[in-house]
Amino acid sequence: MTRIDAKFADLKAAGKKAFVTYVMAGDPDYDTSLEVVKGLPGAGVDIIELGLPFTDPMADGPTIQLAGQRALDGGMTLEKTLQLAADFRKGDDTTPIVLMGYYNPIYNRGVDTFLEDAKAAGIDGLIVVDLPPEEDDELCIPAQKAGLNFIRLATPTTDDARLPKVLQNTSGFVYYVSITGITGAAEAEATDVGPEVARIKAATDLPIIVGFGINTPQKAQNIASISDGAVVGSAIVSQIGAGKSPAEVLAFVKSLADGAHKG
Repeated sequence: MTRIDAKFADLKAAGKKAFVTYVMAGDPDYDTSLEVVKGLPGAGVDIIELGLPFTDPMADGPTIQLAGQRALDGGMTLEKTLQLAADFRKGDDTTPIVLMGYYNPIYNRGVDTFLEDAKAAGIDGLIVVDLPPEEDDELCIPAQKAGLNFIRLATPTTDDARLPKVLQNTSGFVYYVSITGITGAAEAEATDVGPEVARIKAATDLPIIVGFGINTPQKAQNIASISDGAVVGSAIVSQIGAGKSPAEVLAFVKSLADGAHKG
């Protein structure tokens, strides 16, 4: 059982929904980023998605693109991202960390080396948005053999014919992308998302977590009420991009967490 599996088991036993946050590793700099990440569990975050900076983030909108650029400009690398996770683990051995990004940096490092290093750094799962199920032998299967969850995205365009393929080797949870488009492009609506979550739940026992387009405590509550939890990324990243202090960012995160946990 991974930390992700254990977390969902604990949440289910407590009758609670999950609150998941995304932040870009190294944004705006290593030390500030680490301070924010260290503070997330205390602000009510159940699972941390740690963005891996990349030069061509095709699934991301301007907010997260700019965050990645700030991190890269500050010298952030895959190695430093794993170091940030390891530094977080020195004080927290229970909160799950999902590394979210693109395949190119992983490929360049070498899959076997990357998986060994990620496991040693305390990474629990991977979301690699540009590797479809047809490429599962590339990273998904080796990751699961190494003890890491490989989390797949389902979208409004994932029809009933495609869904079984998407779910085939997914573990940890399913990340449902609530809108058609890039991160931060539109707002999620529970009335639209609810039937889709129900459709996916009929095909898997995995928790369904909904992300993209959630930017207020009320939105987090609404989305969590019709799923197993909510993910917020761009709204938090924009606070960091605006130069808010870690304390201010974490206060905003707590308001979102309180909303999601009411769901």
